[in-house]
Amino acid sequence: MAKFEMDTDFIRKLAAILEETELGEIELADGERKIRVARAAVPAPAQFTMAAPTGAPAGVATAAPAAAAPAPAGDFGKHPGAVKSPMVGTAYLSPEPGKPAFVHVGDKVVAGQTLLIIEAMKTFNPIKAPKAGVVTQVLVENARPVEFAEVLMIVE
Repeated sequence: MAKFEMDTDFIRKLAAILEETELGEIELADGERKIRVARAAVPAPAQFTMAAPTGAPAGVATAAPAAAAPAPAGDFGKHPGAVKSPMVGTAYLSPEPGKPAFVHVGDKVVAGQTLLIIEAMKTFNPIKAPKAGVVTQVLVENARPVEFAEVLMIVE
């Protein structure tokens, strides 16, 4: 069995990339040699639902009443309207800081419409609506890390 030499400088560089990009892990393979560097688990961001109260001015959103609080994220995994993250990265709800969000709870969307973007390795990837419908839940916070297959939104 060949001796596996560890390049600690390379591992430190990978760890720095994890920190810089807020990714959860990086795995590289070169033939039979593999290396995986992972950060400590980050608690999942709080889930929230936004709804405009009856009689509120258009565009004014307030937190939904406690009775309408969303169920835990695990309950949404099999929801037919679940929009899941195709990658690990950082979710952004608007195209750039200070700009309005792509969508809000209650918005009607068409198939292919951008719902949010996920930054992974300095690349911004649009996450598009898989079908037409209404955004009923936003389960991620802006500028927070997301994991692969994490439910980001519900479109019904």
